[in-house]
Amino acid sequence: MTKSKRAPRNRTVDLDPKERAQYAKRLFRPKIAQSPNRLMNKTLCMDIYKALPLLPENFVDLLFIDPPYNLNKQFGAGAFKKMGNADYETWIDSWLGPLVKTLKKTASVYICCDWRSSAAVSAAAEKHLRIRNRITWEREKGRGAKANWKTSSEDIWFCTVSNDYTFNLDAVKQQRRVLAPYTDERGKPKDWIKSKQGGFRLTHPSNLWTDITVPFWSMPENTDHPTQKPEKLLAKIILASSNEGDVVLDSFLGSGTTSVTAKKLGRNYVGIEKDEQYCCLAEKRLAQAEKYKTIQGYGDGVFWERNSKRVCDKISSKS
Repeated sequence: MTKSKRAPRNRTVDLDPKERAQYAKRLFRPKIAQSPNRLMNKTLCMDIYKALPLLPENFVDLLFIDPPYNLNKQFGAGAFKKMGNADYETWIDSWLGPLVKTLKKTASVYICCDWRSSAAVSAAAEKHLRIRNRITWEREKGRGAKANWKTSSEDIWFCTVSNDYTFNLDAVKQQRRVLAPYTDERGKPKDWIKSKQGGFRLTHPSNLWTDITVPFWSMPENTDHPTQKPEKLLAKIILASSNEGDVVLDSFLGSGTTSVTAKKLGRNYVGIEKDEQYCCLAEKRLAQAEKYKTIQGYGDGVFWERNSKRVCDKISSKS
């Protein structure tokens, strides 16, 4: 995306003019209402308001929404301008209401925000959905402040359409180090695994996520999108709230993390993004996912604590 020369070890996904032309041909720009089958595994290059009337009802199992936060921010060729909290809530409501019509009765919805916009997102979501929880995840990147606390966290509101929804607990347990190992009277580990690298235990997931690494230049998933979410974060959401073959919709796709992660995990995807450059980046990443299916921080059916090493293959199956 940038014309400056990358460092030799920089693995950021980029596009040259030939690639952009190539991947632009794969984008979907419908003019009329579409059936679910026509939308499957497509990147819709269009504004959300133009896309909404063309989407069928009751076809989505999981909706992930990462809208522009209420900040002055440049996104490729476009920009978002900060507004009052009440106006921001109204803006959210203007597309969230129509999106709810695309959801199955068993669907789940995750909406991203920062601390400033969290209340507005919650208020808008409550009009249409059942709020289940607020996830706070640590993004270790963040600018320092001389007269304030550094902001290094973001929120995700977890909602459902009804009381009947998918939540695959075992799919999102985390492998954590055991700092104070407990043994039985025979000296054997109790509820944890002993190895040469230390002790590990599978733990239940909480609404505080401290094991996420924000994409950076040496990671193969990184792009120049200014607010890209990590594949590991999406993997937690997709595995918890959908099953293989389900449909995952992202209405503000950006550079394609949701679609790419859904593909790697055996789900169908639909992505909506108005910036063609980002759409083409998404298509390039989707093409790469045909060969490279790994997700950093997730393997053998287990989410690993940040900076921890695997102690053996499929360790989770022995827990």
